[in-house]
Amino acid sequence: MIGKNSLVARIYRKKDIDKIKAKLDLFGVKKKLTVESFMNLRLYSTVLLFFIIFLVVDGGVVLAPIIAAVYYYILYYLMIEIPLKKRERRLDREAYYYFEVLTLALESGRNLETAISMACKYIDSEVSDEFKETLKHVNFGKSLPEALSQMNLRIPSTAINNIILNIEQSNVFGNSIIDTMYNQLDFLKEKQIMDVKAAINKLPNKISIFSVLFFVPLLLLLILGPVILQFINI
Repeated sequence: MIGKNSLVARIYRKKDIDKIKAKLDLFGVKKKLTVESFMNLRLYSTVLLFFIIFLVVDGGVVLAPIIAAVYYYILYYLMIEIPLKKRERRLDREAYYYFEVLTLALESGRNLETAISMACKYIDSEVSDEFKETLKHVNFGKSLPEALSQMNLRIPSTAINNIILNIEQSNVFGNSIIDTMYNQLDFLKEKQIMDVKAAINKLPNKISIFSVLFFVPLLLLLILGPVILQFINI
C-alpha cells in the first residue's frame, strides 16, 4: 500500500497508481516490483537523465525535455509491458500440461480442490505456482471460487483466465467439470498450433529485415569495394 503522504501519492493521480498496480499484479506471486518502487524509479531516473543531458550535451535545453519524456514512457514498456507479454506466452505454453494433469486427477474421482493440489504436486511451472497461491488463500479461509477469482488478477493470459472462469461456473452450477476441461484442453491445443503457425508466418519478414540490415550492405561492400579502393588509390 502507498501511504497518503508518500511522494508517489502526492504527484500521481489515484487512477494512474491503480493502473500501474493492476499491471504489476499480473506478474503474479513472483513479482519483484511494487507500485511505489517502480514509480519512484521512473520519476527519479527521468529527472536525473534530464539534468545530465541538460548540463552535459550541447543543445541540452532543447534535447533534455524531449529525451526525458521519451525515456519516461519507454521505461514503462521495457519494465512492464514487454515482460508481461513474455510471461503471457510462457503461461500459455505451460497451461496445457498443467490442466491435462488436473483433468486426469478429476477423472480419478477427486474433487476440484484436491485435483488442483495434485496437479501442483506433479507440475513445476508458473501456472502451478499461481494455483499454489490460490490454495493458500483457501487454507486461510477464502472459498475456492473467491480464490480463483482473485487468481485472475494475477494472470495476464486471456486463455487461462477463460479456463478458470469456466471451472468456476462448472463448479458453482454443477456442470461436468471434466467435460469442460476436455473442451478447454482442445482449445489450448488448437491455440498452440495457431501460435506456431503465426510464428512460422512471421519468419519471412524477419529474414527479410535481417537480409536488409546485414547481407545487403555486405553485398554492396563486396561489389563496390574494388571501385572504392581504386578511387582511393587515384
